[in-house]
Amino acid sequence: MHGSFDLAEKIMIDYAHRTGVLGDRKPRRYLWTDSFAVCNYLGLYRISGNERYMQLALKLVDQVHFILGRHREDDPRRGWISGLNEEEGKRHPTLGGLRIGKRLPEREPDEPFDESLEWERDGQYYHYLTRWMHALNRVSRETRDPIYNLWAAELAKTAHAAFVYERDGQRRIYWKMSIDLTRPLVDSMGLHDPLDGFVVYNEIQASAPRNPEWPSLTREINELLEICMKMNLATYDPLGIGCLLWNSYFLAEMLVNGRFRRADLLLNVLNDSLLSLELYLATDPLRLSASNRLAFRELGLSIGFKAVKKLQQLVKESNLSSHEEICSLIRSLTHYSWIGDEIEKFWLKPESRESSLWKEHQDINMVMLATSLIPDGFL
Repeated sequence: MHGSFDLAEKIMIDYAHRTGVLGDRKPRRYLWTDSFAVCNYLGLYRISGNERYMQLALKLVDQVHFILGRHREDDPRRGWISGLNEEEGKRHPTLGGLRIGKRLPEREPDEPFDESLEWERDGQYYHYLTRWMHALNRVSRETRDPIYNLWAAELAKTAHAAFVYERDGQRRIYWKMSIDLTRPLVDSMGLHDPLDGFVVYNEIQASAPRNPEWPSLTREINELLEICMKMNLATYDPLGIGCLLWNSYFLAEMLVNGRFRRADLLLNVLNDSLLSLELYLATDPLRLSASNRLAFRELGLSIGFKAVKKLQQLVKESNLSSHEEICSLIRSLTHYSWIGDEIEKFWLKPESRESSLWKEHQDINMVMLATSLIPDGFL
């Protein structure tokens, strides 16, 4: 663990300087990467007890809210994207959602859709918002300060109201919305968005103070469960498989703690994870050179296998050990753990990090490599 900690520490201090959390550089924030970064600082704090890392996590949270919770500098609109005044905006920084942090401004209503360009344009992504909710809730649990849970709950309410819609009697989730959440920018639904939302809403609700005035997510949880139970979640995308694996762990934790009684959803996710791993291996992805591999997607899978390890331990120590089918599926998943080891080993080699593709996504790659090395804050 010592070597892993040292490298993760180096990565995250470098990230803080490079992106303006520390030092005098102008801060540049990106919601997905910062969600994992906050968890990494919490992990460093938990392992070392060094208060410096907690302060970095809290400073990064504030920066994200102050930058991505407000309109872009090149936008004629000003202030909080929620429309709240300065003081109320500071008290409720997630009430309007959070921008992605993309390089280009969002597509205007009268601009034609260009798929490749859309990837570079700003807006709001549901699956980035759920990652940030998870990070906020982790901060709340680590600090025992309920304000971060409140911000996570307010973000969940806002995101759900804007992204979840009904068409032809079926609930769906928009992939991408405009910065002010008034119009969808991409209609299609992310394969694992409903599962991500369902799990993180449950996390938030379970950590909330027992206060009748606190935002309740019961209705939103039930709506997402309805979508999840109708979906086939199998994928050959390594990041998507990682998402299935870490959500398996969170679902199992909820079952053990009595916050959730639907073992059938966990069984579905475990079964689809196994099928997904077979689909992934069928393409022989690990033989490719670094210039043909997206590190952050693969590292998502490596993080997923860290969750499988925790899942194994959880089952041993809980009443889930009597659930034969769950135990059998988890045993099957552990046979694939070598994939996570191979991925991490590959991206730890300095020569693998020399490709232009690695450098193009350096921030997200390095931060997710750190999460794989010390998953304590994320899981």
